Amino acid sequence: MKKIALAALLAITTLLPAASYAQVYVRVGPPAPIVERRPPPPERGYVWVGGYQRWDGARYVWVPGRWDRPPRRHARWVPHHWVHRRGGWVLVEGHWR
Repeated sequence: MKKIALAALLAITTLLPAASYAQVYVRVGPPAPIVERRPPPPERGYVWVGGYQRWDGARYVWVPGRWDRPPRRHARWVPHHWVHRRGGWVLVEGHWR
């Protein structure tokens, strides 16, 4: 029984990181970004993370931007963006660099 539980735990911990790298592939190109009005930042040091078009399985849905605190000094936000690949579109998730 211990061997089965250990094997299941190993399989789960191995497969979970792979799921976070799954890409959304869409045949329909994204609509133009929406021009957002930025409210004032909540505090000094916050960075604007712009909104983006997200695919919900049937259509694009706008995810509004937000103010976020960088995880470390001098970190830069790389925005979400769609890239055309092999006859379709892939979402590249936004991230801190």
